[in-house]
This record gives sequence, C-alpha cells and structure tokens, in this order.
Amino acid sequence: MHRFSERTQEAAAPEPTAATAPERAPTPNPRATLALTSAATAVALMTYTAPMVTLADTAAALHTAPAAQAWLLNGTPLGLAALLLVSGTLADDYGRRRIFLLGTLALGLTTALGALTTTTVQFTLARVAQGAASAALLASALGLIVHAFPDIRGRVRATGVWGAFVSGGIALGPLLSGALPTWRWVYVVLGAAALVVTVLGARTLTESRSPRGARPDLLGAVTFGLALVALVAALTLGRDGWLRAPVGWLLLAAVVLVGVFGWVERRVRAPMIDLALLRRPRFLASSAGGLFTGLAVIGLFSFLPTVLQRSLGLSPLATAWLFLLWSGLSFAVALQARHLTGRVSPRHQLTLGFTLHLVGVLTMLGALDAGSWQRLLPGLVLGGIGSGLLNAALPLLAVESVPATRVAMGSGAQQTFRYVGSCAGVALTIALATTPGGGMDTALLVSAGLAGIGAVGVTLAR
Repeated sequence: MHRFSERTQEAAAPEPTAATAPERAPTPNPRATLALTSAATAVALMTYTAPMVTLADTAAALHTAPAAQAWLLNGTPLGLAALLLVSGTLADDYGRRRIFLLGTLALGLTTALGALTTTTVQFTLARVAQGAASAALLASALGLIVHAFPDIRGRVRATGVWGAFVSGGIALGPLLSGALPTWRWVYVVLGAAALVVTVLGARTLTESRSPRGARPDLLGAVTFGLALVALVAALTLGRDGWLRAPVGWLLLAAVVLVGVFGWVERRVRAPMIDLALLRRPRFLASSAGGLFTGLAVIGLFSFLPTVLQRSLGLSPLATAWLFLLWSGLSFAVALQARHLTGRVSPRHQLTLGFTLHLVGVLTMLGALDAGSWQRLLPGLVLGGIGSGLLNAALPLLAVESVPATRVAMGSGAQQTFRYVGSCAGVALTIALATTPGGGMDTALLVSAGLAGIGAVGVTLAR
C-alpha cells in the first residue's frame, strides 16, 4: 500500500494568506471547494472536447483545408501544454484561488469569443487562448483541493472525484455539441457556464499559497512554449511527407529548444519545474502516465468521432451517443476507483488502465473498414474502463510525487506531459489515418503500441 511521507502532515497546517496577516487563514469549505473546482474542470474539458463531433461542420464553416484541421483540435491542448507548468508555479507563489479565478474568467470570455470567429486562424487562436485559461484553472484546482483536504482519506476521495469530472467533461462536451443546432452555440453555453463558476468561486473559495520569493520563470515558459509549437507544427506538416525539409527543421528546432529549456531551468532561482524531481520514481511515473495518456488515449479518441462520421455516415448526435459509451464509462470508473486505492497503488492502476486501452483498441481493428459500429462496442467498453482508471490515478500520483508546498506545480507538470502527448497524439493520429497507405487501422495499432510502452514505463518507475 502506498503512503504519503511526512510532507502530508505539513500540508495539514493552514497557510497564511498574507505575510502581514496576524490572524489565522480562513478555513476552506471542503465540499464547496471540491464542487467548484470539479465544475470548472468539467467545463474546461467540455470546451476541449466540444469540436470532436462537429469538426466537419466547423471546418466547412471556416473553410479549413484538410491538412489544417489538426489545428482546430490541437489549439486547446497546445495552450494547455504551453502554460500548465508556469500556471502551477504562479498558483503556488501568488495564490491558487487568484490563479483559479483568473483562469475561469478568461475561459468564459475566450470561449464565448470562439463562437464569433469566421476564419481558421481566428478559431485556432481562440482555442489556444481557451487552453491557456484552462491551464490556469486546472493547475490551481488540485492545489486548492489539497489545501481543503489535508488528511489522506479525504484527499484520496477528493482527487478521485476531481479525476472523474475530467472524464465527465470529456463525455459531455461532444454530447452537448451534437445536441445543439449549430457548433457555435456550444461555445456560448460553455462560456456562460465558466463565468457562473467564476462568480461562485469568488464568493466561496479561500486563498492558499507557498511563496518562494522569486520572479516567475518567463524565459523557461517562452522556450518551452516555442518547443511545443515547433513539435506540433512538425507533426501536422508530416501528413504531407515526413522527409520534407520544413518537417526536419521544425523537429530540430523542437529538440534545440527543449535543450535550452533544460539549461534555463538549471540556472534560474525559481524554475518552472525542479529538474531534481526527475530522480523521483513517483514523479517519473506521474510524468510518463500523463505523456502516454495523451499520446495513446486522448490522441486517438480526439479524432475517432470524426472518423466515425466519415466512415459510417453517423450524425454528430449519434456519434456523441456512441462516444458516450467510452467517456461515460470513464467517468463512472474514475468516480469509483477511490475504493481501489487502499489495495492497488496509483502506479498499478495506471498499468492496468494502459493495458485495458491496448486490448480494447486491438478489438477495434477492421471495424471501420467493415462499416460496423457494433464491432467497436467491446473496444469502447474496455477503453472506457481503462481511461477511468488513468483519470483517477493521475491526479493522486501528481500530488504524491512532489513536496506538499508545490502541489500546484506537480499538478501542472503531470498535466503538461498529458497535453504535450495529446498535441502530438492528435497530429500523429490524423497523419496516420489520412496518409495514403496508412488508414485508421494503422492509427489504432500505433495507439495500442504507445499504450503498451506506457504500461511498461509506469511499471518500471518504482
């Protein structure tokens, strides 16, 4: 059975809201904190998954070329991956409540603006901004939860519920998009929902922070963001030929920028991520789990609804209902997975989740070529269970793998790897599925292989 170290007891002590405050910090309301952070997380993930079943309609309305459609899906995870680390650091240093509320407010405004876009560039920029706003609220949400639930048992339950709402948002986003008369309306509805959460959070949440007294690592944020943009651009352009010069130069730029990022992080006083954490097995397991969840799971299921519509002729709403079998099971399993925590460690839950995804994906081979959505059902069931286990284990492992005073940074780091993997996974899936000589079965096999690597990786990170 896994255990928290002495840092868990340190987290139990309330943190002062300001250096000059003579009185004790206000005691957080655990139920209200969990409800608001979970609701905001669900809205952020609904915004993320909303275009999955309306990609064809959105691309037609914006006159998006087939080669550029990956950007319509990748805008939000790009913003997420680029800013999660810096958002987590800012939340720990300057206040988790403050960053959370700024994130939910920005998400409401940028999501509503997404409904007004008329070009591919405008829509992509709006999606990147939505991802950046989501990064602020997601990275700070776990910090608020850890502060509100200082005991182990309550924290295990709370992180399990929060992880379930990650799955719930993924499930409801496509369903809402398919049910509304036009793809634009979903952004109006979700923007309004985010603004409501902002108002309620301002009245209810209490502040917590663990300041280090240093300036934000802006150079690290810039180099990491540019590295990610170069990587996603290379994977997107690779669809038209992997050996072309632009693809090679972009990949080289990504590698160089990652090297520069590592150099910067070793020299700044307050790095976005403490590279010494890479020597911690739990942090490695958390990071590998997030990365391969994005590559294998999110990358595949972000594009699968579009393939279902094109191959099987399903409507957006019918696709959303079929997709709900996977995402709904993911929500239910994540909600109940806390009962496993005393007997199965988060690391082993990750291993089981990746294994179930691998088996489920392999059962889908040949279903689309045969024109049979019924043959997808066993794979959607197994994949949904596996995804639920992943979503339940990842947040708990994220807060276990770092010192108690840096939980928002730990959350941001794990989710950064998750959405870096998502960006790469979406671009790779689209490239494999649409390249002559490839096809969806090739994308399924690659997803299964990546899940297998993920299972082995988290198993070895002891």
